[in-house]
This record gives sequence, structure tokens and C-alpha cells, in this order.
Amino acid sequence: MATQYGISGTTAKGIASSVERGVSEGALEPGTALPPVRRLADELGVSPGTVATAYKDLRRRGIVVTRGRGGTVVAAAPSVASRRPPKVPAGLRDLAGGHPDPELLPHLVPPSRLSPGARSHRSTPRLARLEDAVRDWLGPDGVPTDHVTFAHGALDLIGRLLSVELRPGDAVAMEDPGYHHLLDLVTALGLRTVPVAVDDEGILPEALRGALRTGVRAVVCSPRAQNPYGGCFSAERRDALVEVLQEEPDVLVVENDHASAVADAPLRTLTAGGLRRWVHVRTVSKFLGTDLRWAAAACDPTTLARHDGRLLLTSGWVSHLLQETVYGLMTDDGTRALVARAQKTYGLRRGALVRELAERGIEAHGESGMNLWVPVRDESAVVNGLRSYGWWVAAGARFRLASGPGVRISVADLEPADAVRVASDFAAVLGESEATYGG
Repeated sequence: MATQYGISGTTAKGIASSVERGVSEGALEPGTALPPVRRLADELGVSPGTVATAYKDLRRRGIVVTRGRGGTVVAAAPSVASRRPPKVPAGLRDLAGGHPDPELLPHLVPPSRLSPGARSHRSTPRLARLEDAVRDWLGPDGVPTDHVTFAHGALDLIGRLLSVELRPGDAVAMEDPGYHHLLDLVTALGLRTVPVAVDDEGILPEALRGALRTGVRAVVCSPRAQNPYGGCFSAERRDALVEVLQEEPDVLVVENDHASAVADAPLRTLTAGGLRRWVHVRTVSKFLGTDLRWAAAACDPTTLARHDGRLLLTSGWVSHLLQETVYGLMTDDGTRALVARAQKTYGLRRGALVRELAERGIEAHGESGMNLWVPVRDESAVVNGLRSYGWWVAAGARFRLASGPGVRISVADLEPADAVRVASDFAAVLGESEATYGG
């Protein structure tokens, strides 16, 4: 409660700093209500305008949100204390992390030598041969490749673009349920999230149209391996979404193809639909290694200029050492064979768990990627119930905006024989507490 933490300060800056300190130290937890403006002003001996200015600054920076008559509360994912997943309890099998199977990743071998000389790479930030490899990678999937760039991962690129294109308070259409780190990022930038419902074919066209009518400035979506739902665009869904997006040509469309080579589903990209503002981003962490913080992107010329202009003023370029490593792996025949094997393996593991759950009458969603989404009525009951059987799954609250509850199960290293056990134990948990299940 806010009353247990003494907010201090005699200026707007001081009051905001006091609240921020309380949030970062954990004394003011997400959802904690802050005192009404006039009450806090009386307690601190300052004017209501001073407190209102402090609260406005905190809202702008994504630390608090205002809920109308509900007052001002600490944001669900405040920018000074981004949500971290709970630690996996000792002795439990981790099905919550969403990480690739280490056995299906190549050995990372850095280049044998560094770039010659101590010089800036700002004039040539990208290796030409890696640019060519990226075009060869994206082009066959229908992504226009006239303009490509690199970043330190998808979140790095998306965060940079949103900070350049939008201003605090602007709205972004986000998948619901969606990737929790992206949801946190948007909040941390002081932007508003507008939920867009998803199904097994990705975001719903009418839900997207409704979000666009509210005035969103950007749309962030996944064409396949949607996290956590597992949806992937069908050709019909892609065409319907393009039709909706063409009604608002100035909206930036961010297509996050995070699993790409191991999604076990074809890419049906929005970027081939003649949109004016768009970017398609791919990372390699799911199939080349989580330590490779590198992403490739193709985009329209305006988006390229804005992204690279901001990159130039910050890190300047993506390490050429990292680029050399990525290029070596992307063009290695052995690595390509391993990635193809990983794609097939993840598909088999995902399909095995879907079938086992279905045989027990349990609804699960996972058309592509490494995760399943299982709707439930009480997330805590299911998570704790499975914990008693030795499994650790992710409660859906971290992934949801307005959608119904569920749990996410990662299948990256779940062998088919293990899928039988998981499904049986899941059914037992539901039987022990039938009211917890909403499927």
C-alpha cells in the first residue's frame, strides 16, 4: 500500500523521484494506488499542481498509469522495474522459459581475427556479404529486400523505431495475448497498448480494424510462431489484414518473425501487400544461439532512414565481430542442416503435446513455434497443481492485456514420451480442481 511508503519531496521532480525510488526498490508494487493529488499535496505541503506535474511525468515515463476514477496506480510493468519471470523452483522441469533446445544449437565459434585497425565503422556499418545473405534469406519468402538493416535483436530494433516514430501517450496495437517483453517495452516507452485479439491464424482483422479506429500509430504482430498463442497467418488472413491496414497507410506495421527458420510454418508476410510504412524483423537467437544478439530487418526507405539515423547516434553500428559470426553460421552447410533438423523436431514435439492434451479433452493452441497456449479458468491453481507433479509452466498473466486466462507451455525440449506425462498430469490437475479449467 502507498501508505506504507512515505512519498517525499517539495518539487515535482523530487516527488517523482521519490515515487520512482519506491517502485525500483519494490516498496511500491505494480497496481499500488498512489494518494490522490490533493491529499498528497496536503501531506507534503505543496500545491496540487506540483503533485499533478509529478504524476504527469511518471505517466509519461511509463512508471504509473491513470485509471479514471480508479486513480493513479503503479504500472503493471513499470519502466524502472521490468517484470522478470519467477525462478524455476529446484527439482522441477522447466516448461516456462521458451528457450530453444541447446542440443539443437550450433557451437558458436567467433572469427579468428578482429576487424583490422582501431577505426569507426559508421561509414560502413554493415558487412556487404551479410547484407547479401540477408536478402537471400528474406527474399524467397516474399519480403521486399531493397532496404535492409541490422540491430541488436528484435526488441532493440522495435524499441528504437517506436521511440523515433511515436511520442509518449501514443497508442500501439499489440497482440493479446502477446509477447510479455514487447508489452513491457511499449509501457516503458510511455506508450499506450491497445489489445488486438488473436486466434490460430494470428491477429483478427476486425479486432485490428477496431484498434486502428482508436488512432493507434503502430501495429506490432507476428506472422508465425506467435508467442504465446502459436498462431500463424493463413493466406486468407494475411490478405484480410493487408486490406484493413491499407485503410490507414501512415500506421507503422512491425512484423516480428522471431522464430523464422524453426517456426515450422510458411511465412505469409504483410510486407508483400504494398504497405507504405512497414518493417519485417528476424532474429537468430532461437536457432543459432541466445547469445547472438543480432537481428536483420527489411523495411521501407523512410523507416530505414529513421532507424539508422538513431542507431548512428547511439551504438553507431552492430559489432562487425558479431556480424562475421552470424555470417559464418548462416552460410555453413552443417548449421543449415542442424536448423532444418530443429524445425522438424520442434514441430513433432509441439504436435505430440497438442494431440495428447486433445485426447484428454483439453483445448490447446499451437499451430507453429515452440509454445502452446492452454486456456484455463484459474492460472494459479493450474500452475501450482502442475508444480506438485514436477512441472513448471508459465502463468498467462504476463502475456495478457484483456484476453482470458491461460498458461503457456514451452515444448522446445519436451520429447513425445514426456508429452504423455505432461498431458496426463494436466488432466489430473483439472480433475482435482475442475473449477480451475475454463476450456
